[in-house]
Amino acid sequence: MKKLRNIVAPALVAALTLAACGGDDTATEAEEPAAEETATEDSVVVTQGSDLTFHMVTHSDDGPFWSVVKRGMDAACEDVGVNCVWLGSNNDPGVQVQMIEQAISEGSDGIASALASPDQLVGPLQSAVAAGIPVVTLNSGLNNWQEIGALTHVGQDEIIAGREAGKRFNELGATKVLCGRQEESNVALEERCDGVAETFDGDVLSQFVGLDADQTEQQNSIAAVLAADPDIDAFMGAGPVIAMSGLAAANDSGREMKGIGGFDMTPELLAAIDAGDISFTVDQQQYLQGYLPIVLMYLNVTNANVAGGGQPVLSGPGFVDTSNAAQVAELVGAGTR
Repeated sequence: MKKLRNIVAPALVAALTLAACGGDDTATEAEEPAAEETATEDSVVVTQGSDLTFHMVTHSDDGPFWSVVKRGMDAACEDVGVNCVWLGSNNDPGVQVQMIEQAISEGSDGIASALASPDQLVGPLQSAVAAGIPVVTLNSGLNNWQEIGALTHVGQDEIIAGREAGKRFNELGATKVLCGRQEESNVALEERCDGVAETFDGDVLSQFVGLDADQTEQQNSIAAVLAADPDIDAFMGAGPVIAMSGLAAANDSGREMKGIGGFDMTPELLAAIDAGDISFTVDQQQYLQGYLPIVLMYLNVTNANVAGGGQPVLSGPGFVDTSNAAQVAELVGAGTR
């Protein structure tokens, strides 16, 4: 299946190229036909921006979620003709600070950064803005991007997403939800669980239950919480891997759940939804979180554009359940969802 970007991206790049080159009268008549002859419907000759280098600095690990973000970044960099550097800190904010400082010292033309640990990351990113480097926050950073002086934020409002998930648990008839988190100091994950608590009619227990990197320990931790509290009849995983750990823990302990939900997607999670074993997952469309910051920084550097009108650019939430899991699974297989 041809990727959608191969259809729409050439038109985008062509428009960007024309905007960047519209005032250039130096091309001769002999040069113009050559450019037309080399272009095809699936490729565009990019004449501007190739000397630009953008950095994307995240708290990413090697899991399925961030691979899609990186694929979005790679696609955008190719489409607008810029160089990009991906820097993932594996959930270590100290390392992420060093990576931001590295990007600044290398003279980055733009930094896109996730902001899972704002207490440590706001200052370095403010330094980037002070150095004249445009910044876009992505994934996490909804509450701090304006403080930094970033152009905008690309991501999901986690409180809103959690609220919508809480309503779904009401419909499922649950009375007490364990909202399991896979990182201890990630503000975005805490907000997801807080949002569930705002709209859910019963009780919500928000708890860190182990990292995705050790699913056995994670599953055992969830099982221990379930064993200690027989009133828990639903599980909300703050990510896709932990949602599967919650399902396994419930099955192994023989616990009947009114519903199990998750955030984000993996092929395994989508298969479980399609089979009816997991009720739903929240889709924040992370491909956009990799793609859009590059385009936005490119337009700012080359055309002084700022998108969003002072508001974040929201990539979600959307929901995947039994009604659309099979369709979305095809796009996950293509690496864009």
